[in-house]
Amino acid sequence: MTDPRCTRRTLLKNAACGFGYLAWAGLASEQAALANGFRNPLLPKKPHFEAKAKRVILMFMQGGPSQHDTFEYNPELDKAAGREIGSELNGVQTSGKILPAQFKFQRHGQSGIYISEIFPELAKHADDLCLLNGMHTDTPAHPQATVFAHTGSITFVRPSIGAWALYGLGTENQDLPGFVTINPPVFGGAQLYGSAFMPATYQGTRINIKKDQDPIENIRNARISSREQREQIDFIQSMNRNMLERAEVDRQLEGIIQSYELAFRMQNAVPQVMDISRESEKTRQMYGLDDDATKNFGTQCLLARRMAEAGVRFIEIGHRGWDQHAKIRERLRKNATAVDRPIAALITDLKQRGLLDETLLVWGGEFGRSSYEQNDKSDGRRHNHRGYTMWMAGGGVKGGLQHGACDVTGAAVEGRVHLHDLHATILHQFGLDHTKLTYRYAGRDFRLTDVHGKVATDILA
Repeated sequence: MTDPRCTRRTLLKNAACGFGYLAWAGLASEQAALANGFRNPLLPKKPHFEAKAKRVILMFMQGGPSQHDTFEYNPELDKAAGREIGSELNGVQTSGKILPAQFKFQRHGQSGIYISEIFPELAKHADDLCLLNGMHTDTPAHPQATVFAHTGSITFVRPSIGAWALYGLGTENQDLPGFVTINPPVFGGAQLYGSAFMPATYQGTRINIKKDQDPIENIRNARISSREQREQIDFIQSMNRNMLERAEVDRQLEGIIQSYELAFRMQNAVPQVMDISRESEKTRQMYGLDDDATKNFGTQCLLARRMAEAGVRFIEIGHRGWDQHAKIRERLRKNATAVDRPIAALITDLKQRGLLDETLLVWGGEFGRSSYEQNDKSDGRRHNHRGYTMWMAGGGVKGGLQHGACDVTGAAVEGRVHLHDLHATILHQFGLDHTKLTYRYAGRDFRLTDVHGKVATDILA
């Protein structure tokens, strides 16, 4: 309860007068906070069952990577090259000339899984990869499919998967955001990392990797000192908490209180975790930071490793431009070059630090590409949501596994994994039952997978 003897001047000097749990460096102990009625929603929570992964790094390749030229070897494409073949999905007929694989595939690792020649570095980690060649989703339109991949819904604004992870588990490091998105996709905007009807505490923190620009806007306060800022925040928080006492329960207000505290603490913690200048030259070379082709995504991968090591729960990194309707050989090779070396470095780095087993890596886009030529040309592919490839590594999934397959038309016919199933599986590796991780809103219990989703148990170690 607030001490009525506290004056505004006293509150400005030390907000602990009425509340006893704010120190100059931020929140004090969890016990003191709870004693004053404040529930920190980001404190670590117990999962539903034993977790295999403590964190997720999602690598989102926006545009729809061509599975036929990257991670799904299908010799039937070569046999049917140039032939007109039709297919049907939900009563809709489609047809076109089959475009064969544009790059050579070879077996790699002890598992012997097939990987395209454009991923020579990643191929060295073949035995760590679990290729999901039977993925399928609900729409072939970029904006809707991108939102669906992040929130599990096309038609309504829903919390993102990172927000669900924070809601279910909290985060390990109270000085850093629990959910970070670096260079997020252009389609979908803030909805891709938003918390929707959940408290704002659970939304992602956006980071932009650009030259000569702070990765997080306004991370520094150029006008007042840290102590003065602490006093200012304490005064604002005192009024927020008075309002919270009157309301008794207000999740949105609790989220605002916590976001102010986290923002203050981030001013010290974020610059440290973002400072890659202390990394060795060997590490910089491994991630390709000295090569213009790999520098941007290499920086993202290195930051993802540093954040994972620092206790960030959900990290998304991104690469755009995988929408190859034309010049697929040239453009797809360029894309692969940009991400191949950095991803291989990330896997190596996580292994060396003993983090891969407890870090779930997920790679893929909003959908894939068709087996058909684009507009009867032989240098591009159409969109395809009926079948595509994503892959996972670490975090309790089987390595060296090629799961599922598409037919010659690009439709998933074996080992089918719907996007809802993928979401359910990611939550499962976090130790969360997707049917029990619900949030009450507008009289209904919502969940990431809506009324769908089945854990892909065949791929779990």
